[in-house]
Amino acid sequence: MQSRFAAWEILQEVARGAYSEVAIDRAFRKYDLSEMDKALATEIACGSIRQRKFLDCWIDSLAKTPALKQPPLLRWLFHIGLYQIFFMDRIPVSAVVNTSVELAKKKHLGRLASVVNAVLRKAIGFHEAGEKFTCAKDEMESFACNYSIPNWLARKLIAWKGEVTAGNLAKTFNCVPSIDLRVNRQRADLENVQKRLSNVGIKSTTIKNCPYGLHIVSGSGDLRKWPGYEQGEWSVQDRSAQWVAPLMKACPGELILDACAAPGGKATHLAELMTDIGEIWAVDYSSTRLQRTKSNSSRLGLKSLNFLQADSTALLEKMPHWKGCFDRILLDAPCSGLGTLARNPDLRWRMSLEKISTLITLQLNLLEGILPLLKSGGRVVYSTCTINPDENDNQISSFLSLHDELKLRDQAQIWPGSKEGGDGFYAAIIDSLQ
Repeated sequence: MQSRFAAWEILQEVARGAYSEVAIDRAFRKYDLSEMDKALATEIACGSIRQRKFLDCWIDSLAKTPALKQPPLLRWLFHIGLYQIFFMDRIPVSAVVNTSVELAKKKHLGRLASVVNAVLRKAIGFHEAGEKFTCAKDEMESFACNYSIPNWLARKLIAWKGEVTAGNLAKTFNCVPSIDLRVNRQRADLENVQKRLSNVGIKSTTIKNCPYGLHIVSGSGDLRKWPGYEQGEWSVQDRSAQWVAPLMKACPGELILDACAAPGGKATHLAELMTDIGEIWAVDYSSTRLQRTKSNSSRLGLKSLNFLQADSTALLEKMPHWKGCFDRILLDAPCSGLGTLARNPDLRWRMSLEKISTLITLQLNLLEGILPLLKSGGRVVYSTCTINPDENDNQISSFLSLHDELKLRDQAQIWPGSKEGGDGFYAAIIDSLQ
């Protein structure tokens, strides 16, 4: 019962604006849950958040009152129950109904307990009969409902990739994300890390084209308590994110700028690749997020990183002596994050076309802001964790049209669910010709 209480509270916090990972941490501090119950609460909460639109469509179909007009507390309770019915076959449906009714009674929804019971039992009947709801006004709405994504994103996906491929992409948004580790070559050997994890029941495999990456096949519990974490032997980093830093071709002794560094995954990766010899400046607008970068660097035992809280759109004004100074610059730009929707279940409901438009402007301002800091003959790597062309190749094309002194060396887009696996990522390698 406590795991359901925790999941319910996570949904309520996210609805009030909290990020899912923050809401999960708060709930786990509040409730004394076993590792198994934490895993259950996380699956119910994150799954319910991902499937919000799909579950709302079922409420519209099953209840007398549409989802958006339900009392919020009741709506999220419906989501928890419906998610278990439609997506968690290992849980007996009778237990789903009983625990949901009990939750209603314990949280001041006692007079609506019979409604909860009736709606969930109707859902069980439809599910067992293999019937589908009819909630769509048109094909686009149907696509958005079935894959539980906002209508604007459904339209964009189909425009970018066609309906069939868009559907396959949307499926990946609703998958539980994999866990990848990046072994710190300064402190550990990949085989030894893999062996130590195996000794405590955590199975892993190596990752193709990711020389210091491990994919976790099975394992549970708090990752921070796994062997080697406190000793700085590895970091959690998706394989697609591990692809970016090597594109810099940074050499020991060089001066490097990571212009939007927090929380530090790529900055620390650069330091490891440079054998911690050189000078890396990790800059970020957020002092709070930059502190996480400092903590990560310290845990990994890296000495080549320096930290600066600043706005990289106007970095030259703050640090005029940096003009034409850096051998290489990484701009892992703020973006819509559409390549990470499986990993960030609430992001699809936070993002909008208006926010993306603002981000596109910011990205261009950042590119223009860092360019004066680049040495003649230096390199910029621009990367995002989105699949939106307007933030990726279209953005770079527009930027390069303004700068004859730059040359696009290469660019690539990784799509979620592709053969490479991992999140959706984009990167462009831009070299200075002067």
